Amino acid sequence: KLRPLPPTLPAAPVPAPVATGSLFDAQRFSGLVSDRRARRVGDLVTIRLVERTRAAKSASADSSRDSDTAFRMPQIFPFTRLAEGALQGGSTQGFTGSGAAQQNNELFGELTVTVAEVLPGGVLRVAGEKRLLLNRGEEHLQLTGLIRVDDLGFDNSVPSTRVADARIRFGGTGQVADNSRQGWLARFFAKISPL
Repeated sequence: KLRPLPPTLPAAPVPAPVATGSLFDAQRFSGLVSDRRARRVGDLVTIRLVERTRAAKSASADSSRDSDTAFRMPQIFPFTRLAEGALQGGSTQGFTGSGAAQQNNELFGELTVTVAEVLPGGVLRVAGEKRLLLNRGEEHLQLTGLIRVDDLGFDNSVPSTRVADARIRFGGTGQVADNSRQGWLARFFAKISPL
């Protein structure tokens, strides 16, 4: 079961500046050509999940070894009393093994997260969570990571492939999740089984 992320709340509001009679306000100034991309704690950023991973690995081994040993003894007594083949020996060893593993993962969708911290160099630390309560259980999606302000689009969105140190966790609880999991007794025997 996924633990919920701590809530990401905006920073405490700054006290109102003392009125100076000037029309210029540094806290609310916005240039004529500036955009509205997320830059402060509490701003929202949409992460487009476009995760696709594929891994494959295979290995094989084959080895064999044969040996044969025989002694020739003179045909005189007492060697003539030995049975034929009594002084012959040999061994044969062989091993063949192979293994293969393949894994494919895909995750698509969108998740809106909150800017939790503004770091130097125009880097934002983001964190967010989505919970879907369905009729057969609950689905959880959590994401944390670092993004650059320069990577944000005009709609404050960024693909998940541009998130640094990304931690994406997806899981669920409920009837479907319980039925797709192996029972505790089967997991116990699978762990201690030497085979």
